[in-house]
Amino acid sequence: MEIQYVIINFILLAALLYFVGRKTIAKIFNTRLENINTQLDMAQSVEAMDLPTFSDYVPEDELEELRDSSVDRAQNNVDEKIAQLRDFGERERREIHREMIEDVRKKLFAVMKQNVIDLFSMEKYIEVSKSLSADIVDNILSMIKLTPGDMAYLEHNDVLYVTLTSAYPLEKELVDKVDIATREMLEKVGGKTSLWVLDDPSLIGGVKLRIGDTVYDGTVLEQLYHFEKNLNREPILSDDTVNHLINEFSQKAESFNPNIENYQLGRVISISDGICWMDGLADIMYGEVVEFDCGETGMVLDIQQNRIGCVVFGEYEHIESGSKVRRVGRIASVPVGEALLGRIVDAMGNPIDAEGYLPYSERRPIEYKAPAILDRSPVNKPLHTGIKAIDAMVPIGRGQRELIIGDRQSGKTAIAVDTIINQKGKDTICIYVVIGQKETLVAEIKEKLKAHGAMDYTTIVAAPACDSAALQYIAPFAGAAMAEYFMYKGQDVLIVYDDLSKHAVAYRELSLLLHRPSGREAYPGDIFYLHSRLLERAAHLSQELGGGSVTALPIVETLAGDISAYIPTNVISITDGQIFLDSGLFNEGQRPAINVGLSVSRVGGAAQSPFMKKVSSNLRASLAQYRELAEFMQFGSDIDDDTKATLAAGRLLTEALKQGRYSPIPDYLQACLLFAVSEGYAKNIAPEEMNVFEKKLYAYLMSECMELLNKLSSAKKIDAAMLSELKTALDEFVKRS
Repeated sequence: MEIQYVIINFILLAALLYFVGRKTIAKIFNTRLENINTQLDMAQSVEAMDLPTFSDYVPEDELEELRDSSVDRAQNNVDEKIAQLRDFGERERREIHREMIEDVRKKLFAVMKQNVIDLFSMEKYIEVSKSLSADIVDNILSMIKLTPGDMAYLEHNDVLYVTLTSAYPLEKELVDKVDIATREMLEKVGGKTSLWVLDDPSLIGGVKLRIGDTVYDGTVLEQLYHFEKNLNREPILSDDTVNHLINEFSQKAESFNPNIENYQLGRVISISDGICWMDGLADIMYGEVVEFDCGETGMVLDIQQNRIGCVVFGEYEHIESGSKVRRVGRIASVPVGEALLGRIVDAMGNPIDAEGYLPYSERRPIEYKAPAILDRSPVNKPLHTGIKAIDAMVPIGRGQRELIIGDRQSGKTAIAVDTIINQKGKDTICIYVVIGQKETLVAEIKEKLKAHGAMDYTTIVAAPACDSAALQYIAPFAGAAMAEYFMYKGQDVLIVYDDLSKHAVAYRELSLLLHRPSGREAYPGDIFYLHSRLLERAAHLSQELGGGSVTALPIVETLAGDISAYIPTNVISITDGQIFLDSGLFNEGQRPAINVGLSVSRVGGAAQSPFMKKVSSNLRASLAQYRELAEFMQFGSDIDDDTKATLAAGRLLTEALKQGRYSPIPDYLQACLLFAVSEGYAKNIAPEEMNVFEKKLYAYLMSECMELLNKLSSAKKIDAAMLSELKTALDEFVKRS
């Protein structure tokens, strides 16, 4: 019955909708049909109209130029794509070659290790290994001693655990000898021992003794460990190299006489987010390198009473809780030297440019004390950037720390790259540190430097955004270590940190994961010390120490031009001046977009040539006056002749300071241009024609006045006679123009 009622109700509802709503529905469809027909009629009428074409508005000659330029742009795009494909193919070839070499290393070591295992499983070598056990034990007992960590452990515990492990069961005499020696050593300090004796066939051969955290290892497995490390550092260049390695290893294996290696072992408590907490390793130091069972490495950044905090450089997913961690025995360091020039390396100094082995011969610690005040010389030698606005108004000296600060996409990286390009032929080594940026930026910087011949004297240290916070934290210190190598050899170095705001974010992440208390904006309390100890390593050394220098150009990104934020104010207080890039000026077309009012160099004229110092003495004031008048004139239109002249001169000077990318200009040519503009030699030139005027002036001076240019660039003092000679040359140039 219920189903019948449902069916009857549905039929009644459908009938009601049909009789009541049919007219409304029909009206809606008729209205839509009329709109569609109207739009179709309008489209047909427009199609029938005789509309003007593009050529009706553009003259035929200009239209032809546009066609030609379009063809040229298309051809340039094709050439660029072909170059990119060739470069991609070359990179792929190098990457495949590198992977093949790594595969050869792995297979080579696997084969050698298996041969050693087979060799020591033979009856002959088993007897040899057993016979060497007594000598190995004697050598170990001659080396054992209590470490400061063992002494601290015994203050809270009476018993120190001792473990004796061998590949084969040891004779009772040897076990007793170890027991007596260790017991007597601990009785002297009021402690006791608990000896454990183990057999471990995986050691292949030999004996090892562990006292507390310290291991005295005389096993075949330990020798294989060191051989693998050396194998990874050895370049495999040909079959001869492989044969040499095989022969060398075979001779050592056949005449096995192990060295006793001394190291400390700890244990992983927990691992997460790239931070590993460990126990043991009581004697380890801050900044020391540790190695995990899986082969990954890390650096100690936190030492507490019951545990040690460590950042992992590689993939921490391979590390398990409870696994062993080994003290490497050195402070974190990176390769340095001439071999790194022209290469791209990661924060640990490993090559990542697919160009093969890096034949370095020396390493330096990433953390190193800055030169003392008495070891420094005054900053009085200019480091020319090739950028007119900087060399004239914000000069940089060798050994100075000049901050480049501004919003995103305001030209900060462009200034750094142009400065590196301008060092060509000036015997200045350049280090570019990329922190937290896109990988594409690293490739772009390399291509631009390579295109201008600047990669020959440049090293790029890359810790892009895809790298861990640990590597981003280490990268600028690694770059500083590479720069110091050349500085202490008496050479001049330019280092760029791009950028320190992302470096601060990486350090904040590490500090929060290490459970350090946070302060302003969640940054740790030592964030100022972090950047100060980095930037203080830039210096101009005294002549007694070789006279080398490191000039630092740190970059900091601001948000909406806020230079009063936490990290910008910190770095400003550390550096010797700042170059502030204004997004407003950048959008107006002023390149580089340097805000004269907020930019300053605390070294000043001491870092300028006498000629540039003479020319640019009133430049900053003139520009400031022009900008003030230009802003004031936005509110009025009636001006006198003097104000018009000031505005015109300021407009010309502003145009003269504009400069394209990758086009550095020699210091003496910059000074000549600014002298010509400030003295009125360009007063009849329209601002939009200043670029043409500049090029013609450079061409004239280089062809007709080279002797005068040499005199001006080398003079220690600019006198009236030199200026008179320059004015005469400029008068002649104006006549010819």
